[in-house]
Order: sequence, then C-alpha cells, then structure tokens
Amino acid sequence: MMYFCNVNRKLVILTLFLLITGISASYAQQRTSQPGKVYLTPMTVYEGDTIPYVKLPTVYIFKPLKFKNKREMTKYYKLIRDVKKVLPIANEVNRAIIETYEYMMTLPTEKERQKHMKAVEKSLKEQYTPRMKKLTFAQGKLLIKLVDRQTHSTGYELVKAFLGSFRAGFYQAFASLFGASLKKEYDPTGDDALTERVILMVESGQL
Repeated sequence: MMYFCNVNRKLVILTLFLLITGISASYAQQRTSQPGKVYLTPMTVYEGDTIPYVKLPTVYIFKPLKFKNKREMTKYYKLIRDVKKVLPIANEVNRAIIETYEYMMTLPTEKERQKHMKAVEKSLKEQYTPRMKKLTFAQGKLLIKLVDRQTHSTGYELVKAFLGSFRAGFYQAFASLFGASLKKEYDPTGDDALTERVILMVESGQL
C-alpha cells in the first residue's frame, strides 16, 4: 500500500519505476552470480492462474520539510528520536490493556476483578517505573499522547476505567505537578501532524 501526500505525479511514477527496476536488477544479479541455485518465490492463485506474490512494504511519500533555521531542524530530529523511544512503550501499553480487559471478562465477580487489577497495577509499576525514569520530560508528555493514539483512550480515561475515578484523579493531580496532563488527546491532523508523519515513517522503516 502506498500513500501519496502532496506530491507531483511524475515524481511518484519515477519512484515506482526506480523501485521496480531496482528489485528486478537485484533479482537478476542473484540469478547470474550464483548459477545452479534455486530461488523460491511466494505464489498465489488468481482466477485459476498461479502467479508470483511479493508483498511490498507500505511507503509514505510526503512533501519535503523546509526548516526556517537550525533550531527547527534540531527539534525535528529530536522528535524522531523521541518517537522511536516512546512508540514501543505505547504499543506495549496497548497490548497490556487488551490482554487485561480480555482476562478480566473471564472473572466471575467484581471482587476478583478488583484483586486482579491491583496485581496488574503492582506489576506495571515494577516493570515500567525504571523505564519511565529514563525518559525526558518531553518524552513523558509524548508517551501520554501516543497512548491515546494507540488505545483511542486518554491516560485519564484508562485509569478511570480500570482503577476508578479516585485513582484517576490522583494520577492526574500528580501529573499536573510536573506540567503534564493525562487528559491530553492526540490530534494527527492538527497539533500532532508532524508527529503523525514521523510515526508513519518510523513504522514503515523509512526513518
């Protein structure tokens, strides 16, 4: 799958041509450099015909960035660094939430669910506290937003759903002491548009 973002059509066609030509040339070189070897290619059946199947990675093409000054450029590269460090944690949080919710649905009573959540909270603190201490303030604030992006719920909503309103209020007050907010929402088309661009390119391996 390929997404085109404000880019000249001729540039897109040229990019595709170079990509296909490069793949073909690389394959041909392998065939000629090692004669006698057999190469297995994934196949698929389409309308009764067996044809080669190659899954290409998603490629995002954005309009080139223009920085007003060196400070802006440095800020952008710091954003890339922060996303690469924080995004895996946000993904882990998302998986933990899904697993916890699915398991809790198997517990028959509210008392058992509360007991399990206390164990989960303790485990998460032990697992993530050392990692959280290594994050910068900017990375911590970014993590709050990326949790919202990955889970479609703010940190405040998640704490409230699993631990109750009192705990949610406590953690929100604690975050406020450091100028952060668990209620921050991710806005991929607004304030967080550049972050979204970086995330897509990091996920596709382009950064």
